[in-house]
Amino acid sequence: MEAISPWKDTLKHLRKNRFAFAGLVIIIFFILLGLFAPLLTSHGFEDQDLVNRLQPPSVEHWLGTDDLGRDIFTRIAYGARVSLQVGFFAVTGALVFGTLLGIIAGYFGRWVDMLISRVFDILLAFPSILLAIAVVAILGASLENALIAIAIINIPIFGRLVRSKVISLREEEYIMAAKAQGMKNGRIIFHHILPNSAAPIIVQSTLGFGTAILDAAALGFLGLGAQPPTPEWGKMLADSRDFIQLAPWTLIVPGVAIMLVVLGFNLIGDGLRDALDPKMKN
Repeated sequence: MEAISPWKDTLKHLRKNRFAFAGLVIIIFFILLGLFAPLLTSHGFEDQDLVNRLQPPSVEHWLGTDDLGRDIFTRIAYGARVSLQVGFFAVTGALVFGTLLGIIAGYFGRWVDMLISRVFDILLAFPSILLAIAVVAILGASLENALIAIAIINIPIFGRLVRSKVISLREEEYIMAAKAQGMKNGRIIFHHILPNSAAPIIVQSTLGFGTAILDAAALGFLGLGAQPPTPEWGKMLADSRDFIQLAPWTLIVPGVAIMLVVLGFNLIGDGLRDALDPKMKN
């Protein structure tokens, strides 16, 4: 029988998952929409046309216009850039710091583990959105500070996940054998611990994208995220609250965009979890 690497086996099972494939299609669509926004739109996201404000979807404005006459499709397309960038950088920051702290706590244990775990417990004691609001209130309302806040609230999630995995791995026989051979801790961590902890980290990273985009939209809705005229979906929802009955498309379109992106990442995350879990494969 031909040997199959774990990653090839994972991709094989992932391709068979229709829901994961649907999620991938949704995410690719929004990535392409954001990348090619200047080519797909004929209006600027800042262009105002007060004469044609609150116009319903038409040939000229595919998704209608908002209260300032700005083309909603254009703002959705450019807003995809903002939301996906926030998700990527926030999750990357949380992944790097959370994984590092989780490995240190789980591998070395003792007082180091106790100190880091208490920090995680303190961060997790606050509702995530309230903690993000507090961080942004201290740093100031901006997209960059919202990104930092979202990364901070996700660090303990990655940290506790990695810590629990490392605690179970450090007692394995091959880790004991590596220590007996005189292998240094750094090499053990990067050659044995980290590769064997990759599966849950990948799944949590994928699911974390959706959570980060939701948090960014929530901060934008409260006026603590991206500031005008940046076309951020949460801010678009906030601006359209007064026109729910008069122009419902101004609220529905950004809401559906947020829902689809979060759904796409959740579907991919569920598919990866099933593909990386041997029990689910069987």
